[in-house]
Amino acid sequence: MPNTSSSLSSSAPSGGSAGQVSDDQVEAVRAFNRFYTRKLGVLDQQLLKTPFSLSEARVLYELAHRDALSAKEIGIELGLDPGYLSRIVQNFDEAGLIARKPLATDRRQYQLSLTAKGRQAFARLERSTQEDVAAMLRPLAEADRTRLTGAMDTVEKLLGMARAEPPPASLRDPRPGDMGWVVQSHGALYASEYGFDAGFEALVAEIVAKYMTSYDASRERCWIADIEGRPVGSVFLVKASDDVAKLRLLLLDPAARGRGLGQRLVAECVSFARACGYRRMTLWTQSILVGARKIYQDAGFKLVASEPHRSFGQNLIGETWERDL
Repeated sequence: MPNTSSSLSSSAPSGGSAGQVSDDQVEAVRAFNRFYTRKLGVLDQQLLKTPFSLSEARVLYELAHRDALSAKEIGIELGLDPGYLSRIVQNFDEAGLIARKPLATDRRQYQLSLTAKGRQAFARLERSTQEDVAAMLRPLAEADRTRLTGAMDTVEKLLGMARAEPPPASLRDPRPGDMGWVVQSHGALYASEYGFDAGFEALVAEIVAKYMTSYDASRERCWIADIEGRPVGSVFLVKASDDVAKLRLLLLDPAARGRGLGQRLVAECVSFARACGYRRMTLWTQSILVGARKIYQDAGFKLVASEPHRSFGQNLIGETWERDL
């Protein structure tokens, strides 16, 4: 790809650590909880049209899907108060839904299992739940059902991050649709974080279009950072001349920052450029992109030129960074 003075290496803006939770954020979660509880029909602690409370249904579910559980294990898993759980177990025992067997290691604890009657009760509960949830979803268009379940998956994953290891990230070649994601993500991210106007997104679209139409597989490449099948970052290595490679469009989604992905993307560019026989790498970025500048500096790039300019609706200082290979 020919070199142009207006080309962009882009930035991977710096991300922040977890901060103070606002009152508005707390109230938004509480409001959603109230809405969703009403929607499921469990405001009065009765699960849909079944005779079981929400907590009772959760205990039944655990017993139906896991073997040889003790009451203590269920309480820990579901976060139930021991006294409350004890009453649920007693009610289930009196109704003939469970069998209790003292543990050999601790006679004060019981191993619980569903009886045949208990499994029948769970089967009815499962059918009722399936039917009512399907009835809730049925009025929605297929596209809206997909959006809804996707949003639920996002909620589950985000709230689970605090206790689970983050999913691994991989670097891969672009797939159909990724180039559109690169353009859209640059436009949205830089507008929200730096106030860039539509001219910036237009520039990114131009760079991507040129890459796609004049791609040289032997000397150019794009990497997409991926987490669980979702693109969260990008970088391009393109030909500026026979001896010089240009790094462009480094980007990280805010949710993917702080994991060293920016460094990995740049390292792939350096390694590939060296293998291709380039003698030098160059990039153009902006002085306000502090996080990206740190990544470039750590990768061995040096600032060789800077110049004020008015672009993307902002007064900026453009910087050229280079490193030898």
